[in-house]
Amino acid sequence: MASITFDRVTLQYPGAERPSVSDLSLHIDDGEFLVLVGPSGCGKSTTLRMLAGLEQVSEGSILIDDTDVTEKDPKDRDIAMVFQNYALYPHMTVAENMGFALKLAKKPKAEIRERVEEAAELLDLTEFLDRKPKALSGGQRQRVAMGRAIVRSPQVFCMDEPLSNLDAKLRVQTRSHIAGLQRRLGVTTVYVTHDQVEAMTMGDRVAVLDKGELQQVDTPRVLYSRPANVFVAGFVGSPAMNLVETEADAQGRVSLGGIALEGRTVEPGQRVTVGVRPEHLRPAAEDGIEVEVDLVEELGSDAYVYGTADLEGSPLVVARAVGDEIPEKGSRLRLSAEADLLHLFDTDSGLRID
Repeated sequence: MASITFDRVTLQYPGAERPSVSDLSLHIDDGEFLVLVGPSGCGKSTTLRMLAGLEQVSEGSILIDDTDVTEKDPKDRDIAMVFQNYALYPHMTVAENMGFALKLAKKPKAEIRERVEEAAELLDLTEFLDRKPKALSGGQRQRVAMGRAIVRSPQVFCMDEPLSNLDAKLRVQTRSHIAGLQRRLGVTTVYVTHDQVEAMTMGDRVAVLDKGELQQVDTPRVLYSRPANVFVAGFVGSPAMNLVETEADAQGRVSLGGIALEGRTVEPGQRVTVGVRPEHLRPAAEDGIEVEVDLVEELGSDAYVYGTADLEGSPLVVARAVGDEIPEKGSRLRLSAEADLLHLFDTDSGLRID
C-alpha cells in the first residue's frame, strides 16, 4: 500500500493546442479509494495512464510514497491496472489468466496456485477457475481481470472505466463488489469513470476534472452540498442542478423568481448564477417560480417534473415531485425552495459565493 502525489503535473501532446492535463496537484492517502470523474476528454484517463507510466509527463512529478516514479518504467512502479476491456487470453483458463503475471515473474507454482485461489475466493470465482473466458459472463470476465491484478499484491490499483461494458443491473452489482473488495484489501485505488453516479457511490473522495484541470476534490457529500464552481454544480447530481443567471439589484440583493436569498448580498448589479437542486424545489401556494409542465418522468419511487419557466436565460426547470400527487403534462404549478438551500456563483468566474 502507498500514498500517491501528483505535484504540478502537466501533459501536452506534440501539436496539441492545449495540455491534456494542466498543473495537476493532488494527494491520495494510503489505502484511499479516489475516483477521477469528468466528461469525455477531460483528462481523467490520461492522469491514470501517467500514474501507471503509460504516458510521459511533460512537467511536474509523480510520487508513490516518497519515491519519485516520474521517469520509471511501468514495470518498476508496482501498479496493477484494470482496463475497460477485459484483455483476457482466450486460450487460457481463468486460473492461468489470473496467475500469468506471477508465472512471468518465475514465482513457484505452489505460490501461484495459492494466491490465485485466495483471489478467486474473494471474487466468487472458485468454481470457474478451470473455465475459459468464452464460457463466462461479462461480469465474471471483469472479475477475472480484477483477480489478475489482485494476485500481484501491488501498491496501487488503477482502474480505467472497468464497468462501462456491463449492462445497467450488472454494473450496480459489480460496483458495490469492487468498493467492498477495496475496503477489505485496503489497497490505494485510483478509479476512472465518466458516470458521476458511479463516482459518488464508490469513492472515499471524488476528483472532478474538466478540460484537463482539477475543479474540486472532496467527499461525495461535500461535492453535492458545496460545489466549488458552476461546472461541479452542474455535473454532480442526477438530474443536474437548476442553474439560473440573474442580476443583483441596486442594494446587492439576489432573488430567484420570488425566492429571496436573505442575508447574502453581492455587489450592486453583479451578474450571478443561482443554483437549486431538483429535490429542493417544492410546490408553493404563491410566490416562487411558475412552471408549465412539459414532461413527467416517473421512475417508480421518484418522479421528476420537467417544465418551462419564465426565468431569464434559463427557461428549463427540473423538480422532484413530492408525494403521490404527480402533475399532468401541460398543467401549471408554482415551485419554491428554502433560501439556505440555494447556491450562489459568480457568473463571470464561475466560482462559488459564500
